[in-house]
This record gives sequence, C-alpha cells and structure tokens, in this order.
Amino acid sequence: MPNSNQLPKSLLHPRYWPSWWAVGALSLLAFLPWQIRRWLGKQLGSAIYKHNTKRRQVILINLQLAFPELSNEAREQFSQQNLQEYAAALLDYSVLFFRSRTALYKRIQLSGQERLEKAIAQNQNIMLLLGHSVWLEFAPVAIGEHFKAYGSYKPFKNPVFNWLIMRSRLRDVQFVVSREEGMIKLVRSLEPGNLLFFLPDQDHGEKNSVFVPFFATEKSTLTTPARIAKLGRACAFPIMAFFDASTGTYQIKVEPALEDFGALDSQEDAANMNTSFEKLIDQYPTQYMWLLKIFKTRPTKGENPYLNND
Repeated sequence: MPNSNQLPKSLLHPRYWPSWWAVGALSLLAFLPWQIRRWLGKQLGSAIYKHNTKRRQVILINLQLAFPELSNEAREQFSQQNLQEYAAALLDYSVLFFRSRTALYKRIQLSGQERLEKAIAQNQNIMLLLGHSVWLEFAPVAIGEHFKAYGSYKPFKNPVFNWLIMRSRLRDVQFVVSREEGMIKLVRSLEPGNLLFFLPDQDHGEKNSVFVPFFATEKSTLTTPARIAKLGRACAFPIMAFFDASTGTYQIKVEPALEDFGALDSQEDAANMNTSFEKLIDQYPTQYMWLLKIFKTRPTKGENPYLNND
C-alpha cells in the first residue's frame, strides 16, 4: 500500500468508523482561517499539557538534559508551548489532507532553494536530512513543488490515518521506500534531480549509532545517513519545517550542505549533522519534536532517563 492512493476496502470495516468520524471533523478544520485553527490547536495543546503527564514529562526530561541552564519554571513554560505547537501542527494536517496544493503553496516559503538548484546543476546527488520539527510534514510539500523527491517510510499505527498521510505524501514525492526494504534501495534510487528524504534524528539504539554532542548532552546519533551519502555519492542538506505565527506561513529552511559528509570518520560526521540541527532548532526552539524519547539510549548502559515515566 505505501505507493498506492487507492483506499483499501478493509478500512471501511465498522471498527474504523470512529477514525473516519475524526477524519470528517478534521476536514471541516481545513477551511477555517488559519488563525482560528491555530487558536484551537493552542487550546488542545494546553489540555494535553495539563492532562497527559507522560508526554509532558518526556519533554521536561529532554529539556533538562539539553538545556540544564533553564529553571524549572522556564522548562514548564517551554513544555506547554511545545505541546501547543504540536497540537497546532496536528490540526493543520487537515490542510495537507483536504486543501489543494495550489492553495497551500501560497503559504509556504522555501529558504535555500538555490542551494539545491546549484547542486543539481552540478550533477550532484542530493540527500535531505529532515529533522523532526512538529511541522515536518510540510517540508515534502515545499520540496515537491519544485523538485522530484522520494523517501523512507514507517507505517503509522492507525491504519486510517496511515492511509491519509501516505496519500498526502504521494502528492509531493515520487515514491516511498519502507524501512524493511533497507538502505540499498534508497541508495540505488539516488540520481541528480531526484532528492532523497531521510529522517536521521531519532534514537534508534546503539546499533549503527555513535554518541556525539547534541546541545548540552550526548545523543545516540545514526551513522546511516553518512554511509548513504558515501555509497550514493550524495551531498547532504539539513532541512526543517517551521511555522511563522506572525505571517501565517510555513517556513522550510534548507541549510548549506554538510562539508565532506560521508568522507569523515563516523563521529565527526554525526557531530556535524547534530550541530546543523542545533542551528535550525535555535530558530524556533519550541517547534522541535521534544516529545520524542531522543535520549533513551545513553553512553552508560542502564541509564534510561525515561524509565520511571514508562
């Protein structure tokens, strides 16, 4: 199903009706003014902050590790703002699912497009290192308006929303590759003008990872992106998507390509990638996906900081 827009008949089963009711409600949000949708998202985020202790605690733990200089009060405020951004982004999925791309393009600004065009003109393969901001789904939309692209794929737990999200993504990219298909297919599909999306900033354990700095702590960081860049002879551009509430626009930021990415040792490649993500996150710090357990794997085994929160 990953590369098909056809609705599987199995999703019409009565057990999925509650999900379809939620989809129906979401479709109405798509046509509200963005200011109202954002206000609703902030109210929802505040409710999550108040009532979902586990999610709030994950964010607080991440902030304590990444920004130990922040006071408890500042971390709590940051946590609430992060969940407000997260909820606002969830409601804006309605725009991805139910509004035309023509309407959406009017509210997207792509910064760094000239860097990609220059690399393509020089016949270079391109990998886009997409960081986990809460608005990340808008990055393929921005890239898809101007370039051909593809990416890796991880199914969502809810099959109805999984189908909707994949249907939306396939409006912007040529195809997707499931993680089970492995790295080789990603590399073989690399060619000038066909950009590869890769999300490298989650914690996937110790395998194929090294510990390098990320803000004030060490983070288990994938070495896979550098290996893909080396095998595919690709230059790697860090990229993130944000929302500018002062203009109501989605801001997609493409940083300069990482220097000699894939040609350095694994520690240096991973450290350079994390540094580039730090620069992007610093622009909109509360819009990063701090509710992910990005520090679950620690340099000292058995020191899972989220253990008492699971």
